[in-house]
Amino acid sequence: MNINATLIGQSVAFFIFVLFCMKFVWPPVITALRERQKKIADGLDAANRAARDLELAHEKVGQQLREAKGQAAEIIEQAKKRATQIVDEARDQARAEGERLKAQAQAEIEQELNSVKDALRAQLGSLAVNGAEKILGATIDQNAHAELVNKLAAEI
Repeated sequence: MNINATLIGQSVAFFIFVLFCMKFVWPPVITALRERQKKIADGLDAANRAARDLELAHEKVGQQLREAKGQAAEIIEQAKKRATQIVDEARDQARAEGERLKAQAQAEIEQELNSVKDALRAQLGSLAVNGAEKILGATIDQNAHAELVNKLAAEI
């Protein structure tokens, strides 16, 4: 066995194997690697786009949150104004009702006072007639002297 012939035979076999691999094995492997590289690049681009979209979404959510807080503050302010307005209206209505009740009570008092005055006048008139009757010792006709009694009561 000769080392040179074996070495040459193995070199030829290896060279044929390399040519076979370059012709039939290497192109599909290169194609698969390129496809994989493209997929990875597309995945990285998609991840970058997703990150930008996420950042935009966070900004949009923050903006919407600020707007919602502003609207909530505005609604609260309107509610406070409306509550103040309702309290003022109730106070005005209560004041008007109190004044109406006061005027009504005043009218009732005035009416009661007038009726008491009339009753006192009538009693005073009859007391005056009774007193005059006792002083004079004679009976005085109340019907005849009613005009005199009414004038006396009116003066009092």
